[in-house]
Amino acid sequence: MFARLNKLPLLGKVLIAIALGILCSFFFPDFLNRVFVTLNGIFGNFLGFTIPLIIVGLVAPGIAELGNGAGKLLAITAAIAYGSTLFAGFFSYFACDLSYPLVLNSQSSLAQSVAHAEKILPYFSVDMPPLFSVTTALVFAFVLGLGLCAIQGDKLKNGLLEFRELVNKVISGVIIPLLPLYIFGIFLQIGAEGQAGAIMKLFIKVIAVIFVLHVSLLLIQFVLAGAIVKRNPFKLLVTMLPAYVTALGTQSSAATIPVTLKQAIKNGVDEKLAGFVVPLCATIHLAGSTLKIVACAFAILWMQGMPHGLDIFAGFICMLGITMVAAPGVPGGAIMAALGLLSSMLGFNEDLQGLMIALYIAMDTFGTACNVTGDGAIALVVDKIYRKR
Repeated sequence: MFARLNKLPLLGKVLIAIALGILCSFFFPDFLNRVFVTLNGIFGNFLGFTIPLIIVGLVAPGIAELGNGAGKLLAITAAIAYGSTLFAGFFSYFACDLSYPLVLNSQSSLAQSVAHAEKILPYFSVDMPPLFSVTTALVFAFVLGLGLCAIQGDKLKNGLLEFRELVNKVISGVIIPLLPLYIFGIFLQIGAEGQAGAIMKLFIKVIAVIFVLHVSLLLIQFVLAGAIVKRNPFKLLVTMLPAYVTALGTQSSAATIPVTLKQAIKNGVDEKLAGFVVPLCATIHLAGSTLKIVACAFAILWMQGMPHGLDIFAGFICMLGITMVAAPGVPGGAIMAALGLLSSMLGFNEDLQGLMIALYIAMDTFGTACNVTGDGAIALVVDKIYRKR
């Protein structure tokens, strides 16, 4: 039985963890609830310790690697990818600002539920202060990455690449395997404190909104690409659907590269150009993930009655598009890279970060599929620019 569970994708494990957590909250004794709350506190502190390291380990080498590309073509592709990511983030924000008041319950409902809940306290806690703050980590990563682009420092770059491998091992070997247990503990606590109903209603409605936004974003991307290359956008989108379906199964942009590459060439993109643009966009173009993170974060802040204005989200969206560069090709990698910004810029505490992880992973396959399908639209635009040059 345990062998079968290990073979399940992360999404399946998370869904089982949510269901078991709520179910067990009805009959677990208080002492057992406190055991899991204690374990969650330790894991949450460990997560807080690793966040700055994750940022440095992913962002710095990701930026450094961009300096070894094909000059202007690299800059054009990176600019279009970042612009697409920014558009997805702001599109998500304004769409949520309009739709959530109509779809979700009263803005203060979840906040009232949390306020009236009888809190379950851990037996003890283990402090794990991070080596430096999230802001310091971001600035340090930018300085390292951009500096290596300028000086071509191979030794330091190789060291950063090895550090990225270490960070990826920590994510894929420690954090991701423990996430189902962490999420089980979160929903066990939510159920025991009487908040399960409000949380699950939030999840179902937000997931429905995000799915509609993903479809809308892909239509917008291919309508724009079709207008630029003067071709039928719907035929172009249909050609990219095998990449979308493959990403649903693999949950990895990197693993879907061969299919994305093949379908982009079918759409008429130059083969050599596609071989450059598609792998690059699999690393730097995260429009679907950005849309999803913004929508999930907005929902949690809105339902908690916390500030969620454009003045807060504008900077968050701009930084998010950079921070997720070279996020590891494992399920949930983008949200791991974004946790630092969620805490430092939006004020997410450990409990809200846990909810964010669960809500994000529940839609992880659709975000990845949106990312890779959008790569096909970018390849078409870059191919048009390339042919003109």
